[in-house]
Amino acid sequence: MDINDLGAVLEGILFASGGAVAQSKIAEALELPEETVEAALSELSGRYSFERRGMRIVRLEDSWQMTSSPEFAPQVRRALELRKPPPLSRAAMEVLAVIAYYQPVTRAYIEQIRGVDSSSTVGSLAERGLVEDCGYMDVPGRPRLFRTTDAFLRTFGISGLSELPDIGAHEEGMLEGQLKIEDEGPGDAPAEESPEDGAEPNGLEELATLARLSAEQAAAADTREDEPR
Repeated sequence: MDINDLGAVLEGILFASGGAVAQSKIAEALELPEETVEAALSELSGRYSFERRGMRIVRLEDSWQMTSSPEFAPQVRRALELRKPPPLSRAAMEVLAVIAYYQPVTRAYIEQIRGVDSSSTVGSLAERGLVEDCGYMDVPGRPRLFRTTDAFLRTFGISGLSELPDIGAHEEGMLEGQLKIEDEGPGDAPAEESPEDGAEPNGLEELATLARLSAEQAAAADTREDEPR
């Protein structure tokens, strides 16, 4: 298949899908090596960005999607009479940071880190399509696990979780702590804290900062528990 024809075919597939399409699925349908499809999609994505088209082709982990260009979002919303989604509250950003950096995680783990009940916040993030359940943890009680979605990647303008800013070497202790939390059970979580109305998310750096603070709070809590009484 000619490279120009391949680019046109890929455009057609992504436009018709209306959502993200797995790179491997495209390669299988076109009977081409996945490396060839990946190279063609990367080239097409770069061309769209360079020519400042009204559409973008974005990578979402191992999938690709055609979307409208973010710089033209105000005009698109006005033309289609779409409402801009309300900004995420501080509470939502805290929960999202924990899920993004330590996924898959349980609600009990999130609540242990934050110190407050987070059920409604997790629910609101799921309603906005930023997180989803992805099965159950293999411990007594089988608590539900949560992870981020492709919509999360699009919202924060990244192609994969590997592009999240580094938050330091807290992860090993945090992940070990989740098993401890699930073995002990969630207990009675405190009441849900009220979100801060109008809190504006500052993107990836805010997520990284909140995840780092969560790690520090968890480490401090563990230290207090280990102190002799």
